[in-house]
Amino acid sequence: MSLAAEAFSSQIAAAEPWPENATLYQPLSEEQILLSDNASSLAVQTYLRMCNLPVRVSCRANAEFMSPSGKVPFIHVGNQVVSELGPIVQFTRAKGHSLSEGLDDVQRAEMKAYMELVNNMLLTAELYIQWCDDTTATEVSRPRYSSPYSWPLNHILAYQKQWEVRRKMNAVGWGGKSLEQVYEDVSQCCQALSQRLGTQLYFFNKQPTELDALVYGHIFTIITTQLTNNELAERVQNFSNLLSFCKRIDQTYFGKPDESSASSRHSKGPSL
Repeated sequence: MSLAAEAFSSQIAAAEPWPENATLYQPLSEEQILLSDNASSLAVQTYLRMCNLPVRVSCRANAEFMSPSGKVPFIHVGNQVVSELGPIVQFTRAKGHSLSEGLDDVQRAEMKAYMELVNNMLLTAELYIQWCDDTTATEVSRPRYSSPYSWPLNHILAYQKQWEVRRKMNAVGWGGKSLEQVYEDVSQCCQALSQRLGTQLYFFNKQPTELDALVYGHIFTIITTQLTNNELAERVQNFSNLLSFCKRIDQTYFGKPDESSASSRHSKGPSL
């Protein structure tokens, strides 16, 4: 398809209303999904709820391989398939649904900077802990990631994924970090987020943006996911305003506190 044809197709898709049968795809919630994918999926679900855009969640064992980018979650809306929060935000904006429309240029740039911080620190830390910490990889990540598949495919896919993530960690300069250094990076990231949030309801005063959805997705998932130890969750739980922020979003957009943790593996620590 030519660039002109693709542009025309995108314009037609943008003009179409949001359908009632829009679907979000993610890995199997009970036995397969890992912390990082669960956090990313929850962030997208939260963003769509903040936009009042209905979406049905479909759990598929091969969701990662169905995705056009190889990453989850992804949404199927009409004849369009879009993966990851950033492109999904752009897609909904083209349809006239935006949470950050009221921000000025300075605020929008600041919002994007904090979203980069979350992706570069929290998401990377989640991936590191899942696949570079040998205990977590052995006891949690490889068994869950490969659970839908039979031998020998389960071992092949799990070790292939671990190799891919470890290669990425080396590429971004995290390969030589210790687990304690990663935990410290998480604390510093949460400190920056906590200071920016302060006593506000949301990061930009009284209305949520995609940054709020992203932070909620990661913070909530970290404190409700059982790993081999509690250190990651305990680092996050040191910031009381982030916990209150999560509780507020959970109650506002998901109703009862337990409803949005349905895709989490286990609950641990103090309740929100």
